[in-house]
Amino acid sequence: MADSTTDKEDAAVKLVIRRNQADVKGVFGGHKGVRFSLFGKVDVTDAERALIERYKVGDYTLADYELRLVKETIPFRVSVNDIMNGKSVETDSIKTLLELEDKIKEGCVTLKNPFRDTAITRDH
Repeated sequence: MADSTTDKEDAAVKLVIRRNQADVKGVFGGHKGVRFSLFGKVDVTDAERALIERYKVGDYTLADYELRLVKETIPFRVSVNDIMNGKSVETDSIKTLLELEDKIKEGCVTLKNPFRDTAITRDH
C-alpha cells in the first residue's frame, strides 16, 4: 500500500522548464547575437515541502554554473528554494543554457531520492 502512495506522490511532482531566446540588437539596429533564458520551477507536494523544511535543505545547491564575461567569470547557483519559487537565468551561450538545464534536472533527482526513501520508511 505504501508503494502506491509513493507512486502517486512521484506523479504529482512536476519540474517545469521553459527555454526562450531573443535576438539582441545593437544601438543602430544591427544584429548582435542571441540571448537565451531558462526558467525552472518545481511543484512539490505538502509532504515534500514539510520534509524540505524539516531537514533544512532549502539552501541545498541543485546546480552551479558560471556566467563568463569578457574579463571575468561570475559564479551562480540554483538552490532548492530558488527552484521551488521559480528561477530565471539568462545567458548568451546555448551550451551554458543546456548544461544548466541538465544540472537542475540531475539536482532535483538527487534531492528527491532520499525524500522518497524517507517517506517509504515512515509509512512502514
